Amino acid sequence: MRKLLPLIGSHPGGRSALTCRYRCGDACFQEVPNTSDNEYVGDVMAGALSRRSMMRAAAVVTVATAAGTAALASPGMATQAAAATADRHYPGHPGRPGHPGHPGRPTHKAARGLRFDAVAPNTADQVTIPTGYEQNVVIRWGEPILRGAPAFDPDNQTAKAQAGQFGYNNDFLALLPYGHGRQLLVANHEYTDEQLMFAGYDSDNPTREQVEIAWAAHGLSVVAVQEERRSGKLTPVQRHHVNRRLTVTSEFRLAGPAAGSDLLKTSADPTGTKVLGTLNNCAGGTTPWGTTLHGEENFNQYFANGSSATDKRYGLPTGSSGRKWERFDDRFDVSKEPNEPHRHGYVVELDPYDPDSTPVKHTALGRFKHEGATATLTRDGRPVLYSGDDERFDYFYKFVSSKRMKRGRSRHARAHNLTLLEEGTLYVAKLTGDSPAGQIDGSGALPSDGEFDGSGVWIPLATAGPRGAVSHVEGMTAEEVFVFTRLAGDKAGATKMDRPEDVEPSPRTGKVYVALTNNTKRGLEGQAPADEANPRNANKHGHVLELTEHWHNPASTRFAWSLFLVAGDPEDPSSYFAGFPKDKVSPISCPDNVAFDPYGNLWISTDGNKLGSHDGLFGVATHGPRRGELKQFLTVPTGAETCGPIIQDRRVLVAVQHPGEVSGASVENPASQWPDGPGKIVRPSVVAVWREDGRNIGC
Repeated sequence: MRKLLPLIGSHPGGRSALTCRYRCGDACFQEVPNTSDNEYVGDVMAGALSRRSMMRAAAVVTVATAAGTAALASPGMATQAAAATADRHYPGHPGRPGHPGHPGRPTHKAARGLRFDAVAPNTADQVTIPTGYEQNVVIRWGEPILRGAPAFDPDNQTAKAQAGQFGYNNDFLALLPYGHGRQLLVANHEYTDEQLMFAGYDSDNPTREQVEIAWAAHGLSVVAVQEERRSGKLTPVQRHHVNRRLTVTSEFRLAGPAAGSDLLKTSADPTGTKVLGTLNNCAGGTTPWGTTLHGEENFNQYFANGSSATDKRYGLPTGSSGRKWERFDDRFDVSKEPNEPHRHGYVVELDPYDPDSTPVKHTALGRFKHEGATATLTRDGRPVLYSGDDERFDYFYKFVSSKRMKRGRSRHARAHNLTLLEEGTLYVAKLTGDSPAGQIDGSGALPSDGEFDGSGVWIPLATAGPRGAVSHVEGMTAEEVFVFTRLAGDKAGATKMDRPEDVEPSPRTGKVYVALTNNTKRGLEGQAPADEANPRNANKHGHVLELTEHWHNPASTRFAWSLFLVAGDPEDPSSYFAGFPKDKVSPISCPDNVAFDPYGNLWISTDGNKLGSHDGLFGVATHGPRRGELKQFLTVPTGAETCGPIIQDRRVLVAVQHPGEVSGASVENPASQWPDGPGKIVRPSVVAVWREDGRNIGC
């Protein structure tokens, strides 16, 4: 007899209960993991940076750069500097009249790149695009991509077949040049929804075959795609020699300061350097040296019996896991392998051009629920990487490498560049508002200066160098900082944010944009109240923060910030669109992934729209007289989320994740007919959109 999952009500941010269960293990229905008070006192970390500590750091880190010096500066001094500048704005702050980024008086035309007819909010079971545009499904779950893989047959699926086929629930996407009218498509496969994959699925008693299929459907895919010359259409090149699948049973290498630590050793891997699998890969990024980055997010839900775990801040289940993987592999049972969860929650680096390479999990970037991993370069060529921790009241981070990127494609340059994320300093953000506390009442009403803004400081947590690593957090070793990064952020007094997800620096201006999806527990009894960076209690729609590094130097330890968008219905007094007239924008709810087009416009995909429409993709001008004008470009089918946006000159790509994932849905009772129509199983897929006339998007 088929047994349905016991599903609870809809997600506070708009997701279905089915999505809550399979994507994040009902995270929003659990107790908030962050119970710290985060009162930042100047001497909280002073002990970690005593004279002795500074001498140790100097011996460990051999970085003769300004950022290297800043990485070892006293947090107390940094806090004083931030306080001294709290009432003024650094050069380049966009919020003041007279600055070229200030809205001023809108012109008649939309910004270049956004000249399309906005798609109206809707609930159509399709990908709805603007008039004058066309689309195609590039690739679906289950399409064969490796040699020997069979055609997809949902009624006779096997783990061996799935390991050679495109994975489930595509999230982050990257397109990399490959020559001869081809590109490499790289995709994350965040999670599986077994109820929509297997007919008659019994969540209490999954079969080994079902579990092994799910293992093979997680992970990453690399697929060569062919471009159609006269349009934006893409088609996969099946069984191309560069195509690749990485799954829960593939080998990954741990690198950086925590690799080999006792905290990462297991009975299967006494070296603490080799890991099987990557879990819950959400957003990611590409690097200037041609690799892709993949953030492991809700890894905690895959483990069972975590009541004795040392890392209480990560929400490990105390009983059985939702998928029951621990019945088939002891590494998912924390009571048997207490260190296995410590080996997940990192940023993974993949070289998609080398199908024989071993992907790397970078411990120097910290361990938390990574949502996104995007890189930029300092003026002297050192990578700076930003990442959000997707949890209510958690933080966003920055890593500044101590190594310079080598230009070119030589073997030596590529080998060097694959080590760039192993040495440097990991920071966490602390934000200070510049308005009186009494003007931030949780309603979202703007303070008297007309915007939510202020200054901030990057607090160093630990520095890794060629001779070892040093902690800047009192009471924690460097290894502990890199493995229990959330605890280090607590001790440092970082600012509790409303689910910081994707973080993206603009390639044109260097300004950094942080998508904060929502936090319906903000301001509730026993929880953190509203502050200027998170100004609404029971924040169900989210907001987007704009950050300007001091003197536009991404290695700086100081920054200015303002809220670029406060999402919601434009008729809601608490919504805000960078000062642009609110009667001329599209409504938006729950910003998730962000990307930039060639003109510097920010594109935002949503997850959990709380305004009654399906999720979608939006473009918004970030500079010039139309700054803040937001227009909806597409919506996705019933139950789906918009992920992985890529905006090229002539093409937009989105990952349509978990279509049909509506409470009560199943293989036998589908809630969507996308993408193949009635009688066909619902399949997460990648979609390309282009102009009918072949011209550039939005021009």
